[in-house]
Amino acid sequence: MREVLSISIDKTLKKKVEKAAKMFHLTKSELIKKAIEKYIAHEELRELRNILVPYAEKAGYLSDEDIFKEIS
Repeated sequence: MREVLSISIDKTLKKKVEKAAKMFHLTKSELIKKAIEKYIAHEELRELRNILVPYAEKAGYLSDEDIFKEIS
């Protein structure tokens, strides 16, 4: 079920949204939904990484390269 969410943005951001929507051939709603979904996924991943880093460090994985070496 679809719902309406109203937000307030300044004139500059509104113009950027309109320009980007045209450039990517999306409606403003589609563009904003994609942006929100991407932002939330990014933040969830960042939070998960913050939780897991101490366990990885304890196991000797100090960088992404350490993990890539292990799985390659």
